Amino acid sequence: MKKLLAAGLVIAAAAVGLTGCSGAAASSCQNKIVNPDATQVTMWAWYPEFEPVVDLFNKNHTDVQICWTNAGAGNDEYTKFSTASEAGSGAPDVVMLETEVVPSYIAQGAIENLSKLGADKVKDNYSEGAWSDESSNGSVYAIPVDGGPVGMLYRQDIFDKYGLSVPTTWEEYAADAQKLKDAGSKSKMTNFPGNGRSYQQALFAQAGSQPYTVSSKTDVTVKLNDEPSNKVLTYWNDLVQKKLVGTEDASTTDYNTHLVDGTYASVIAAAWLPGYLKGFTGADKDAVWRAAPLPQWSGSDATQVNIGGSAFAVSTQAKDKKAAAEVATGIFGTEEAWKLGIEKAALFPLWKPILTSDYFKNLEYPFFGGQQINNDVFLTAATDYKGFQFSPFQNLAYDKLTVAINATNKGKSTPSAALDDYQKAVVDYAKGQGYTVSQ
Repeated sequence: MKKLLAAGLVIAAAAVGLTGCSGAAASSCQNKIVNPDATQVTMWAWYPEFEPVVDLFNKNHTDVQICWTNAGAGNDEYTKFSTASEAGSGAPDVVMLETEVVPSYIAQGAIENLSKLGADKVKDNYSEGAWSDESSNGSVYAIPVDGGPVGMLYRQDIFDKYGLSVPTTWEEYAADAQKLKDAGSKSKMTNFPGNGRSYQQALFAQAGSQPYTVSSKTDVTVKLNDEPSNKVLTYWNDLVQKKLVGTEDASTTDYNTHLVDGTYASVIAAAWLPGYLKGFTGADKDAVWRAAPLPQWSGSDATQVNIGGSAFAVSTQAKDKKAAAEVATGIFGTEEAWKLGIEKAALFPLWKPILTSDYFKNLEYPFFGGQQINNDVFLTAATDYKGFQFSPFQNLAYDKLTVAINATNKGKSTPSAALDDYQKAVVDYAKGQGYTVSQ
């Protein structure tokens, strides 16, 4: 079982110094403790502009106070949390986790079943998909915070210049890409990055792929070379080989510039990207940005998908699990807290009282010419999203997906062969970690 405990997570080769303040004095917190006599709950989180949210919670609670530490983002935090979990000490009471790694920590036994701590009382404040993403076998293990419902951001000025209609289907999207090239445009339709990871996974899911079924902590079904995934990868590989879309790695400084300098006429993006675009350097000053719904395989039935998102879980090491659950369920449980998260941190809310509010629906985005992009695109994308089952070894699976996408992008493998290799690599890994795997 030792291998199972670390499945899919980044574990440090050497001992990692833990910076949590579990059981520590308030002086080790990065925030102010307003009521020092109250129960203190330690928390690790890396949200932007998070301290004002913590301060708001502490101001409004006399029974419990948050002692917050930024222990690093993503894998930096996960390394520390995994090490603490295996050591049996040093973990915070509440921890921020990306949705895709929640199943890994359920398998590890590192986070609590929150349904047993009364979390289901807030279930109706979240969409079916948001709640499902943090759940396993009917119980929720983390409280959703922000998400990444997907739409299409596009340059209306480029579309108008080359007579492109806004595509509603993937067939139309490919046709627009060809029109751009045939017209001699310097802009490609979009980018299909080798390191897209959750991006490609979402595109596969939109076409109907259900790659994982987790029936217990040791039993999992893996189907990565299914028909929907083959359909989607074949579609994109055709665009790649025709040089209608780019293949540069995402999340680099150069790539961020290319998103805003006219290199690409559109980007398939999560709802959190609009908040970052305006800050990227090298932007085309004459750009006219708009948002539209995600193109569909069938024009009549829209299938919504999600890229990214995070939640709060309670560590099994929490000293006062009831208080920790109160923090996890309540820190982003007010309109005031969410206005801080939206306006200061560009978070996309999954808490329905703010998600469906007139305030959020009617927000105008200056970067998009004042368009109400939530009302036009992302609200429906969020509320109609049905959820996705990640694997207990998602980081490893994403690494192997990157190998597959790069192989097809570079013309070294066919989509079918690359997906077969992807399937074998993930299954071999899972079995090696002690999982019983069905295919």
